[in-house]
Order: sequence, then structure tokens, then C-alpha cells
Amino acid sequence: MFKDLVLKCRSYRRFYQDVAVDKATLRELVDLARLSASGVNRQPLKYLISSSKENNALIFSTLHWAGTLKTWPGPSEGERPAGYIIILGDKEVGAGFGLDPGIAAQTILLGAVEKGLGGCMLGAVEKEQLRQLLKIPPRYEVTLVVALGKPNEKIILETLQPGDSYDYWRDKDGGHHVPKRQLKDIIIAEL
Repeated sequence: MFKDLVLKCRSYRRFYQDVAVDKATLRELVDLARLSASGVNRQPLKYLISSSKENNALIFSTLHWAGTLKTWPGPSEGERPAGYIIILGDKEVGAGFGLDPGIAAQTILLGAVEKGLGGCMLGAVEKEQLRQLLKIPPRYEVTLVVALGKPNEKIILETLQPGDSYDYWRDKDGGHHVPKRQLKDIIIAEL
């Protein structure tokens, strides 16, 4: 059922780093994104995939993880992603990329869940540093980075009550709690 896939598709930030994500899998996930909707069907996105330890380490060094967890620097060695898909906008196709990066990233993440993987889409990226480290040509704008791997954390969805904080948090056992607004609180009218 699709809802089950959506419920399993969380923002995972800790992985079994030693469980490889091969290039064939990354290509399959990019192919799903390629087949997804694109504004005006311009298809301005390009992708850079990485599954090598060396390049993964370079990419990891440019990422900022879990803004709500102020004291957490991100996954420690052994819990880092085993693969990445960097979503690039091709400025020669057009100046803006609209919603396409988000559509592509969510499609990639849903595809990853179907394959028993998980991931996290990151917009908090040192984009110029990433460009330099990976020698990304200037015609491509870094839009998002999707970190992928076999999840190594439990995510618990919580019911958000009006007035409660929407900040996610970790319990003493490392469980990652994510408050979600209730359906009745987000539908403003039924016309």
C-alpha cells in the first residue's frame, strides 16, 4: 500500500555505513526521478552520484545535519551515508528550477524505501565548497543533496497538538521523534 511506503519514508540521518549502496542502485533511483513530473516538462535537472568512500567523505564534509538538534554534529563515522545523489539544476536549460528538485528528491527517497534503504534530503549544504571539491562545472547549480543508506535509527511519529513545538527530538535510547500535525489541523476548508 502506498501509505505504508510514505510512512517508511522518513528523514533518516544515521545509517549502517558498511552496507554499500552501489552505483546501479543510484542510477535506478535517478531514473525514477527522470520519469517524474517536471515544470513545463523542461527537465532541467542533472545528477551526480557517489558511492565511493573517498567522494562520500568529501560530500559529507559540506553537509549540515538536523538543524533542530543544535548540539548534534551529524552522523558519526560508521553511521554515515553509503551513497549520495546530488541534484543539480542546469542553468543552460533555464534560470530557475521551480519545484523540480523537491519532486525529484522525494521520488528518489520513495524509491529508496522500496529497495529497503532510507535517506535524507539536505538543503543545508556548503554549495560552493561542494562545487569546488567535486569540480562541478559552473553551469550546474547545486540544489539538494540526497544522502542514502540502510537506516540505523528508529523514527517515531508523534501527534502534534496545537501549540506544541514541531521540533523533532531524540529520546535517551536514540529514538528520533517527529511531531506531525493532525489532518484536522491542516485542512482549512472542505468546499
